[in-house]
Amino acid sequence: MVAYFLFQRMTWRSSTLVKLTLILLWTVSLYGTYFYAAEKSMLKEETPVQRYVNEPKKVNGIHYDRFMPLIFVGGMPRSGTTLMRTMLDAHPQVRCGQETRVIPRVLGLRASWFKSSKERVRLKEAGVTEDVINEAITQFILEVIVKHGKPAPYLCNKDPFTLKSIEYLFKIFPNCRFIFMIRDGRATTHSIITRKVTISGFNVESYRDVITKWSNAMDTMYQQCIRVGDSVCMMVRYENLVLHPMQETKRIMKFLDISWDESMLNHEKHMLNISLSSVERSTDQVRKPLYLDALTSWFGKIPLDVQRDLARIAPMLDKLGYDPRNMRPSYGTPDEFVLNKARKLNNLNYISVIEFVTITLCVYQILKRLRDYCCCYGSKSPTTAADSTKKVVSAVPPLY
Repeated sequence: MVAYFLFQRMTWRSSTLVKLTLILLWTVSLYGTYFYAAEKSMLKEETPVQRYVNEPKKVNGIHYDRFMPLIFVGGMPRSGTTLMRTMLDAHPQVRCGQETRVIPRVLGLRASWFKSSKERVRLKEAGVTEDVINEAITQFILEVIVKHGKPAPYLCNKDPFTLKSIEYLFKIFPNCRFIFMIRDGRATTHSIITRKVTISGFNVESYRDVITKWSNAMDTMYQQCIRVGDSVCMMVRYENLVLHPMQETKRIMKFLDISWDESMLNHEKHMLNISLSSVERSTDQVRKPLYLDALTSWFGKIPLDVQRDLARIAPMLDKLGYDPRNMRPSYGTPDEFVLNKARKLNNLNYISVIEFVTITLCVYQILKRLRDYCCCYGSKSPTTAADSTKKVVSAVPPLY
């Protein structure tokens, strides 16, 4: 505008050079204004996409994004993953919640897309690049983890087979941590078969099939855990968690950089604050205090032909430190704290049996007396009948 005003005030006596200079400045200012406005318009169009992917969201006062320190608990089903997540759930600053089931399926679906060269070409032609898929999966997993349970400063996910995608998850969640649960494959196999845990591709009627596929699955997760390093993925033995819970939980919380809390040792006392699923096979077990029976329940149950071939069909046993030739291994001596819990649990079970027997006897005595009373009621006077009723009541023994 200034250039235009000066141009109008000029006389014809002004030099031609000055006029051309002002015209040039005016033209440059017009082009500069145009390009500046166009650039601002383009940035405004891109901003919503950038916010959706990178900027933190907020729900129930908790901010969340892909850079938050998520915790992933996994391993083979029946390897202590539910116990581990329940102990974490007992911590006042951590929330895991039930298995989502959808997260490992989405991760598996993505893996299948990129295994097929034909599918990769189709996705590329459709403009669905790897970055687009990664951003979509990142947001999907975040929304599921954050919104399927109550808010907490630290959030975790427990879907056993999620750890088949350790490297990919670490790529999209660079500050996450993994707890890889390890258990003697023979105990895991026995538990899967006896509790009829359905796993896609597993024949849960066959010890040979289950332990062979256990070894293959564990190898996949183990190799990825090694590759990302022990600062990102921690291997936790189920046997150690049961035998030495204080030592193990302190080690785990140090790895997660979260202060340890004694409530983790008494998860059964915090069940009102822990979400459990009625369809998860381990729910009935984690309601109880730590107990030792599951460590040895598989002894003598593995078929002889499977025992002979263990070293060949399940090489991960030896790799993880479980001797395939020793069919009655000792996993260690439990802490006194664990032994006390086991004694209390046994005493409670003993008292429950006594109560059941006592109540059964009481009911039997009452029914017997009532039968006698009804049979002779018609032949007795009201006074005699009242006396008989008192005898029925007095015949009931006390509960204790």
